[in-house]
Amino acid sequence: MAKMTAVDAAVHVLRREGVNTAFGVPGAAINPLYAAMRRVGGINHILARHVEGASHMAEGYTRAAAGNIGVCIGTSGPAGTDMITGLYSAAADSIPILCVTGQAPRARLHKEDFQAIDIATIATSLTKMAITVMEPAQVPRAFQQAFHLMRSGRPGPVLIDLPFDVQVAEIEFDPQTYESLPVYKPGATQAQVEKALHLLLASERPLIVAGGGIINADASALLVDFAQTVGVPVIPTLMGWGAIADDHPLMAGMVGLQTSHRYGNATMLASDFVLGIGNRWANRHTGSVDVYTKGRKFVHVDIEPTQIGRVFAPDYGIVSDAKLALELFVKVAKSWKVQGRLKDFGAWAKQCAARKSSVDMQRKTNFENVPLKPQRVYQGMNLAFGKDVCYVSTIGLSQIAGAQFLHVFGPRNWINAGQAGPLGWTISAALGVRAADPQRKIVALSGDYDFQFMVEELAVGAQFKLPYLHILVNNSYLGLIRQAQRNFTMDYAVQLSFENVNAPELHEYGVDHVKVVEGLGCKAIRVRRPEEIAPAIAQAQAWMAQYQVPVVVEFILERVTNIAMGTEIDNITEFEELATSRADAPTAVGFAPQIALDEGSKREELATSRA
Repeated sequence: MAKMTAVDAAVHVLRREGVNTAFGVPGAAINPLYAAMRRVGGINHILARHVEGASHMAEGYTRAAAGNIGVCIGTSGPAGTDMITGLYSAAADSIPILCVTGQAPRARLHKEDFQAIDIATIATSLTKMAITVMEPAQVPRAFQQAFHLMRSGRPGPVLIDLPFDVQVAEIEFDPQTYESLPVYKPGATQAQVEKALHLLLASERPLIVAGGGIINADASALLVDFAQTVGVPVIPTLMGWGAIADDHPLMAGMVGLQTSHRYGNATMLASDFVLGIGNRWANRHTGSVDVYTKGRKFVHVDIEPTQIGRVFAPDYGIVSDAKLALELFVKVAKSWKVQGRLKDFGAWAKQCAARKSSVDMQRKTNFENVPLKPQRVYQGMNLAFGKDVCYVSTIGLSQIAGAQFLHVFGPRNWINAGQAGPLGWTISAALGVRAADPQRKIVALSGDYDFQFMVEELAVGAQFKLPYLHILVNNSYLGLIRQAQRNFTMDYAVQLSFENVNAPELHEYGVDHVKVVEGLGCKAIRVRRPEEIAPAIAQAQAWMAQYQVPVVVEFILERVTNIAMGTEIDNITEFEELATSRADAPTAVGFAPQIALDEGSKREELATSRA
């Protein structure tokens, strides 16, 4: 045993739990922990410009690779409240992050001391544990319990609040004999898996819905193995995108009201059975339960017991970690295949592939308009970045169009704040992904408002040499809200445009993002024409390598473009032209569907309004 301060012990626990990077902003009430990090060593600290930014950096760090847990640190009072959005985003998507805050001394709690607030109570509904540690000797155990909870069951965030006097008190602790607590994850039984497979084999047109739980459990390879063994097409959710590559013959497209493919929705509507694994039946995926469930049976596998039946009652539910379940699904399916007990779903799989490759099921991207249409920008991204790119995005028409037009070929190559979707998330999360993986090809995607929300975090990328490429699509609007306001016949309080006295060449586009980016120590390029897209991206990639800073490519879009969406998965409005030839359709390196559908397929009627 050795005598040390409580925060020295906390840093030793962080190191033993695998933490080597933390994001944060120091302050008076948390300085003892920073002093301990300096004494003990081994944890690289990245200084954020805003504590909410630090929490999103921690999220990006966790989401970048299996086993990662991002850590963010702040002082007392507003630092903790600034982290709440990050805790919400992490909790909603089952992402483990550890937030550590300073606090006023114990004797000053409940006396309205400067920046003293009961942050643990505020954070309780958004965390698996939120605690103000009142006894110094309990500090290392609080951190031990935090990692146990973050990794057990449905993953999620934890907040630990440390009063100043608790941090500096001396305790006895032996870091050399410290061990992590065993992680608990529920697992399916063979009987449960066999029942689910019996239900699947009783169907004619089955699908597998692959949720973000498969990504979190690092079970994508098992998903693909299982799908190939039973010959059943896969519909990834937005959080599960990349669990099966977009060019895999059994990848049948995404389903939903916004972030979906036309062929994905058509395939869901044609199915009669769905096996959902690691998903939560989010409303942007399902639309109304009546339309989504009509005519089909459901089996739901999820790590969290309260998710089974939360949105609708499945025909059969299994509480299990996605990886543990898929290991059994693969084992049983392969055994049954040898025994000749599996059904041939080949004809159904071909129908799904035919929809996916049909020109009639594609949205047009090959526009030559000036100002640019966003679809043309995504086409350029597909052609420029190849199959190994990792996209980072959060919310808005930019993200919705990205999900409709981009391609993802591997797990954790689409990193997205799925349920919360906080504006300003993208820059910070991309920096967290870069901090986790210095070699990865990272491309962030933002609309202009998301970009402006926390643009100051670009300075973090410049200071700490965290290069990535940021695609900024600028229509000087709150685009998604403007489109939603069509239902209220208004266009109110959503325009970002103004005449910038310092940049008259921007006309009504307002903010000079190039100057802002350069002022923060990064590089930027502005693109106005289709023929400039490829050269600009090539220049940006060269600058990243040369300067080791974030590089922004801003695309000046037409002010109004309505992106396809609707009220139900069978009622999606296409505001723009559909593809009329393969040249018009979205393409990507290595993505070329092989099966064509009948030319007689009926095309959905286009909306006449472009307003």
